[in-house]
Amino acid sequence: MRILTVNAGSSSLKLRLLGDGDELLAAEDPPRPDAGEEGDLEAVVARLGPIDAVGHRIVHGGSRFVEPVRIDPGVRRVLEELTDLAPLHQPASLAALDAVTAALPDVPAVACFDTAFHAGLPDAAATYALPRAWNERWGLRRYGFHGLSHAYAARRAAELLRRPVAGLRVVTCHLGSGASLAAVRDGRSVDTTMGFTPLEGLVMATRSGDVDPGLLLWLQERAGLEPAAMSAELESRAGLLGLSGTADMREVVARTAAHDPAAVLALGVYLHRLRGAIAAMVAALDGLDVLVFTGGVGEHAPEVRAGAVEGLGFLGLRIDPVRDREVKGDALISPPGTTVQVLVVSAREDIEIARGVRQALTA
Repeated sequence: MRILTVNAGSSSLKLRLLGDGDELLAAEDPPRPDAGEEGDLEAVVARLGPIDAVGHRIVHGGSRFVEPVRIDPGVRRVLEELTDLAPLHQPASLAALDAVTAALPDVPAVACFDTAFHAGLPDAAATYALPRAWNERWGLRRYGFHGLSHAYAARRAAELLRRPVAGLRVVTCHLGSGASLAAVRDGRSVDTTMGFTPLEGLVMATRSGDVDPGLLLWLQERAGLEPAAMSAELESRAGLLGLSGTADMREVVARTAAHDPAAVLALGVYLHRLRGAIAAMVAALDGLDVLVFTGGVGEHAPEVRAGAVEGLGFLGLRIDPVRDREVKGDALISPPGTTVQVLVVSAREDIEIARGVRQALTA
């Protein structure tokens, strides 16, 4: 089965064609189509050759979609209804879905959800301490995101260490423009840092992460900030960008090395939150066997990996500085003989999507 995976970001589109053994047969990064526009996508898809099935990364599946599902008009309609839960991401995914469907109208397509991996969170981890009537009326809960990346990284860690998934306690750190952690036991997510929206949790490139809700209410009342304006600030002008003036972690690290005060503070806040969240994930697992870094920052910023582990030696975490600097691809970066292993794993959401396609079409 030759599977085309479609991964639409807020400004990018990644097409990957995988074979039966998940080997990469072709790759294209065309411009992302806007809603109702096919653009040149039909010609791009035609260049890829025969395609037997398509898998789409969909950010939000709500409470209804907790596993990959074959797309039909009814499913497409429900996905659009979920847009208000992920207004920045869902439209991009749906625009790509429509454009690829127009190019491949007779090829079966499957939706694979970033929220699905966290659908089985224990009630204690999934529930907000809000009035019960609110939770029940509006379906409020912690959904979690980046599930495709977390699922792949945890399973790949078990493969690299040649250990069974059963019994393995893994904390996966997906660090990119968006960032989140997951506590994974026996291959299942038991806690994560993102919540009802992707704003909760870690400091990110342009997102604030956790903020005291009382502070936001204070700003609404005293500064007169409207919800739309506040949402735009928290989503697009906070995080590293808000603290340092740049959303690029590479620039933050370089400026920190040059003792730029704003960059030093931004990186310090980022790492402080990251270390605390890693420790919280370990608490949810009652211990730790493996820590995994993945995503653009997680894979390519040794200073961030070293800074994240610094101060967590009491958890058995250590990094070999030479391995950390020289790592390429999937590799171990903890010193020999350590109890807790630290790995870098290349993000391969395409492989996880292909896995979901096979699951949905062969069930």
